[in-house]
Amino acid sequence: MKLKKDIGFWGVFCLATGTMISSGLFVLPVIVYPKAGPAVIVAYFLSALLMIPAMLSKLELATAMPKSGGDYFFIHRSLGALVGTFAGFASWYSLSLKSAFALLGIGLILEPIFFEASPQLIKLFSVLVVLLFTGLNILGVKVSSFFQSVLVIIILVILIYFIASGFDHLDIHRYVPFKPHGWQSVFTVVGMIFISYGGLTKIASVASEIKNPKINIPAGMIMSFIVTTILYVFSLFIVVGLLEPGEFGQTFNPLGLGASRYLGEFGFWMLSVAAILAFVTTGNAGLLSSSRIPLAMSEDNLIPSMFAKVNMRFQTPVISIVITSLFMISVIVFLDLEELVKVASTMMLILFALVNVSVILMRESKISSYKPSFKAPLYPWIQVSGIIVYLLLIIKMGVLPFFITLIFFVVSLLWYYIYSKSRNLKESALLHIVERITSKEIRSLVLPNELRDILFERDEIVEDKFDSLFKKANFIDVVKKTDKKGLYRLIAKAFSKKFKIPSDDILSLFKHEDNFDSITHEGLAISNIVIEGKAKFDMVVLRSRYGIDFENGEAPIHIIFALAGTKDQRNFFLQTLITIAQIVLNEEFIKNWKKATSIEDLKHMILLAERIRKSQI
Repeated sequence: MKLKKDIGFWGVFCLATGTMISSGLFVLPVIVYPKAGPAVIVAYFLSALLMIPAMLSKLELATAMPKSGGDYFFIHRSLGALVGTFAGFASWYSLSLKSAFALLGIGLILEPIFFEASPQLIKLFSVLVVLLFTGLNILGVKVSSFFQSVLVIIILVILIYFIASGFDHLDIHRYVPFKPHGWQSVFTVVGMIFISYGGLTKIASVASEIKNPKINIPAGMIMSFIVTTILYVFSLFIVVGLLEPGEFGQTFNPLGLGASRYLGEFGFWMLSVAAILAFVTTGNAGLLSSSRIPLAMSEDNLIPSMFAKVNMRFQTPVISIVITSLFMISVIVFLDLEELVKVASTMMLILFALVNVSVILMRESKISSYKPSFKAPLYPWIQVSGIIVYLLLIIKMGVLPFFITLIFFVVSLLWYYIYSKSRNLKESALLHIVERITSKEIRSLVLPNELRDILFERDEIVEDKFDSLFKKANFIDVVKKTDKKGLYRLIAKAFSKKFKIPSDDILSLFKHEDNFDSITHEGLAISNIVIEGKAKFDMVVLRSRYGIDFENGEAPIHIIFALAGTKDQRNFFLQTLITIAQIVLNEEFIKNWKKATSIEDLKHMILLAERIRKSQI
């Protein structure tokens, strides 16, 4: 059963924004300000720039493959099931853990306000919030998304008011010296801040539940990135101008303390509420996104099938949601999160690097059905630079997180060979790159056909009669030079097998009618012959790489559509002519047709071409 598409542009924006705005804004300045001074403002902006390669790569992959699972799905389809297994576990672990950590961050805000609040009470509150999210997510993504949207609106309003009202109360002397520890210290904290933006791309995990993903995913994510970056940079600019340097070490709520300087107790409470809501939205968006990863892995048979079950009433993956929430509750209650969060950050950086690798592999595989509606600019330099930057940041995370991540990979490797390998039949783009440099006889169609089906779902294409005809049509790829007579013989042989009519009889029909006509576009010819009987209609599609000279002074023909049908199919013949004209009139069609490397590529070119389908009129 498919998940329901209930998330629009605003839902994408709020989920991405809610995942980013939390500890990175409300707590992290306390840690990074002593290291970089007022130049921490620049560090936040530079950190946003480092997110651009991962964001652009994920936008391309998510619009080409809007399926549940996000990083897991992209990496699995580009690098194969082995690396995909690690990516799935790592993505689920890192996102779930960071979401749990965000909820524990509520305690940092509440503890100074309620001095009697014990760590156990704070943990209990965090658990209750997880249970609330679990119920909302089970009821449906629409309910969870609405809840997220309301909270994000409140957070944005409070932060915008804080920024706008704070400008009149800044002390410019607090920005001097701007970089007391030099630029090296600024670059050092960039890696620490960068992880705060990591939640932006997690919206890809729920891509299959987004309406019109071609538009809403890029628009929602880019808008969220811009708005969040502006809020981060300007909020830091305001709070640096409101607080003395020493005050950053005296609070876990610097924005609240800054607001209290000119708004009094009201300002402190207002920013405290915004901080708590920010942690809540991060937890909700994290549960929503991470719970889709086991669903996607189960659909690929990498983990037990129970995770793929979707509740018929609510159209949500209940088991996956419950298991993910139980994991979040367990880490909140039992584990020391500090080192584990560093491990999660390391895994997130590895996934970012692999996503950039995925774009390169998908592009270089030359799979005709890989058709992202958003293409990352400056390919491949943006991906290569992203890979290098993320690897450098991984080194900065330290030896212990990398070592634990390595152990995690070994465990994933064992799981793959013990459980997953014999069950998974999916392909990767890497296999298709290997095929391009080896024998074409080993070419497989699993991934191209899967991508084609994803595009049909993405664009909400309902197959019409032409699609059905075309899928069973006979394709002929003429790789040698031939003439008009040779063309007739090839087509007659194909129709002879289909209609059980002697090939010579088909040839006589061609000679009798002899009406191959070029239509509206150079290099294209189309013909129709009438056969005896009723309710019969078929097509032969031929591609000539060298071109066929029809001896009429026109350009050589590279595309031939031969149609054969009974008299009662005349209306469908006319509809087919209109459809073919819509497809081939695209300026790039003839050029791409000549370059296609296989018959399947030719089929996908036509099946995925933009046209008006009869069911859509």
